[in-house]
Amino acid sequence: MITGRSFKNGFFIVNIMNICVFAASSSKIERVYLDDAARLGVLIASEGHNIIYGGGGIGLMGALADAAMKNGAKITGVIPSFMRDNGWGHEGIDETIITQDMGSRKKKMFEMSDAVIALPGGIGTLEELTEAITMKQLGLFRGALVILNTGSFYDHLITFLESVILKGFMRKVHKQIWVVVKTPDEAIEAIRNYKDWCDDPVSIARI
Repeated sequence: MITGRSFKNGFFIVNIMNICVFAASSSKIERVYLDDAARLGVLIASEGHNIIYGGGGIGLMGALADAAMKNGAKITGVIPSFMRDNGWGHEGIDETIITQDMGSRKKKMFEMSDAVIALPGGIGTLEELTEAITMKQLGLFRGALVILNTGSFYDHLITFLESVILKGFMRKVHKQIWVVVKTPDEAIEAIRNYKDWCDDPVSIARI
């Protein structure tokens, strides 16, 4: 996996990553969420990274993609055929990969990605985020997993995850699987400074 920046012979060398962003498709949300999605798109573009996302054209997905494209980022959308057929895809992005169903969509996104950022979203975003946690717990995905907690959106989920750990359904060390941040700038910084949470996740996956 390629992460962060390296310094060689007096020059910074940018190591390009594919950053997967999970985000809401709803447009009936407060402006603060859209602003953070757009800010994240700008930051990812400014770092020279690529975006892998769900391929949508509205809501946080649309705000992210539009801002990133305006600033030169390469964007790949991964979308199931039924969503594309219903006109839910973004027509302006660099590449669209059409999958057979939701499961193959997520599999493809993880296969292509070096890191994951979860923005606020509905049940679909929550499903993607919890699958990312599961895959990291089992050692099937080794990249950074960042939860962007805009406006304390994920506070209740974070409390629930802490309760899961407290009640013994996950180990205390599993809390290191994810990083919670408040701003898009902190999300990029978390990815830049990421170190894998465990050398051998499988060895401690079983409780």
